[in-house]
Amino acid sequence: MRYFIWLGLFLLSIGVKAQQTSTVDFTKLAGTVHLLPESKSVKGDIKIDFKILKATDSIYLDAKNSEVNWEEKNQFDFKTTVDKIWIIGDFEKGKSYSFNFKYQMNPKQTMYFVGWDNEGSNQIWTQGQGKYTSHWLPSIDDLNEKIEFDLAYRVPKNYTVIANGKLTNKKTQGDQNIWSFDMKNPMSSYLVAVAVGDYASAEEKSASGVNLKYYYEPNQKDKVEATYRYSKQIFDYFEKEIGIPFPWQDYKQIPVRDFLYAGMENTGATIFSNQFVTDSVGFVDRNYVNVNAHELAHQWFGDFITETSSEHHWLQEGFATFYALLAEREIFGDDYYYYKLYETAEQLKELSDNGKGEALLNPKASSLTFYQKGAWALHILKEKAGEEAFNKGVKTYLLKHAYKNVNTDDFIKEIEKAGQIDLSIYKKDWLFQSAFKASEALNSLKKSKFIQELLMLKSLRNTALEDKKAQLERALQEPVNDYLGQEVVYQLAQENSAEVIPLYKMAFESNNLLTRQAIAITLSEIPQQLKKEFETLLDDDSYLTKEKAFMSLWQNFPEKASYYFDKLKGVEGFQDKNVEILWLTLHLVSPDYESGQKPEIFKRLSHYTAPQYDYAIRENAFGYLYQIDTFSKQSYEDLFESTAHPVWRFRNFCRELLDTLWENPKHRAQLIAMLDSVPSAHAAYAKKKYN
Repeated sequence: MRYFIWLGLFLLSIGVKAQQTSTVDFTKLAGTVHLLPESKSVKGDIKIDFKILKATDSIYLDAKNSEVNWEEKNQFDFKTTVDKIWIIGDFEKGKSYSFNFKYQMNPKQTMYFVGWDNEGSNQIWTQGQGKYTSHWLPSIDDLNEKIEFDLAYRVPKNYTVIANGKLTNKKTQGDQNIWSFDMKNPMSSYLVAVAVGDYASAEEKSASGVNLKYYYEPNQKDKVEATYRYSKQIFDYFEKEIGIPFPWQDYKQIPVRDFLYAGMENTGATIFSNQFVTDSVGFVDRNYVNVNAHELAHQWFGDFITETSSEHHWLQEGFATFYALLAEREIFGDDYYYYKLYETAEQLKELSDNGKGEALLNPKASSLTFYQKGAWALHILKEKAGEEAFNKGVKTYLLKHAYKNVNTDDFIKEIEKAGQIDLSIYKKDWLFQSAFKASEALNSLKKSKFIQELLMLKSLRNTALEDKKAQLERALQEPVNDYLGQEVVYQLAQENSAEVIPLYKMAFESNNLLTRQAIAITLSEIPQQLKKEFETLLDDDSYLTKEKAFMSLWQNFPEKASYYFDKLKGVEGFQDKNVEILWLTLHLVSPDYESGQKPEIFKRLSHYTAPQYDYAIRENAFGYLYQIDTFSKQSYEDLFESTAHPVWRFRNFCRELLDTLWENPKHRAQLIAMLDSVPSAHAAYAKKKYN
């Protein structure tokens, strides 16, 4: 009878997200997870250990659309719903229990099988934050529940597995390998991660002896140094600056295709977008350093200690942003540090001036607020408390709440104690107020002599050229500061007078990459007097400069197009192939260059829309095909497929492109003719919108 009474109460609870952290403490989740790429599904054999904090007749695991096979030896009953596994029994306060079960899931999100149904490199990877690990592993979505995860993964034996914890064993069973990982401390479930693929690795040891592993696809071995440049320096800096040893056993970094974000700080195993894989030329414009430092900082601020709720999200993102900036300051210098603060202050001020400012403790605040306003709040706090008190407070805060959850008051109290200061006004101004404290930020920035020079130079924007020529010349004298040199070029771009020619020549001769790049970006009409200098931009060690210079030179001097094509033939560019795809596009619309090659060139360009390529490559190819108003049948099919892509930015881009093409009768006729022949999942967006 008790069971049926409980069942009635249970049915009432369906759909209610109960909080059970005060009732039960899940201590360990162990077992083997079998990843099945052919069916894009998961099977698992799991054991859960837990302790009852308050007597109850039921507890649950979050599990989305799971099929469960309950072990007969379990002393409890179970019930599954669409999003939970309920365990039913007479649970006594203070007692510890465990149970075993097998499960199967077909995750629609959180775990992604990339490349298995096309010619791309085969990968499996997870993204738990914001997506819920319970889509592929029964666990606890509530980030206040911290569990030790000791998991093994069974995968086809040609692939490498990287996951949380230390690899303790690898064994072969037929055509499968089982990779076993051990953790020593608990973490929130959203931080559980696994990545599978064809990977090799490079390795270093930190100054404190922690193993640092850098993964890469074997065909990109030549990019390992540039991609992971400064990794050990950042790691060593954080251990020294934070004052607490790295709180996990080892640290791994894994680039993956089609990742949803820049990076994710999974405990001991950061997964990041392969768009940051680079050679030394690409490093100038698109390197991994900031993301690298940001995700590593999260290992302390987010993983070691975790927010209690989204109201305190800045304790993770603000801290990671701030400490990443401190690490970059060590690498790139004070001017870089203050310029980045200046840039974000401008963004925050604009948001605030438009009446869209947000309080740092607003749980629905934007990323700009959580990340950049959070970093600014810490920068100001460090100035108020003093470096010694700030560092002492941060260290105490971390140690006091190790492997637990925190709120903003937990942090503020420790800074107040360490600095013997009252932070009530600071809290009002920086935590609760929606407006950005622009005046206070400006006063802080002005402590930098460089920022004073930059602001002085910017104040000349509306000044006549003859009245500011001397100041511009002075800013272009070697050694030219990256940011001052760029500002000079931005001001020259607003002038039409021939008087700018000598100043442009000074900028070219500065040999400052970013100053020269600013010319490539802003000077669309190239004076004949600067043609020779502009052509030298094609040799700069910057793929962005090469791309912009190539486009401008091709437009301004068509008689030399063949020379420019030959100059950049074979240059790929960034991971998104920015230079190569532009080269192919301009080739197609240049009838006098290699005229017999046009069909092959169009085939190459069209091929880059295929699913086997990373979404950034595909987006570039789609964009240029649209500009020349020519699509192959396969590219249309690829566009349909992309309207269901998991990366929302790319998915939205493709949907908008499809909408635009649909308005054109020429394209619409071909799209309609194909609509019924493409897979239903790929056609779903178009059929819903246009039928």
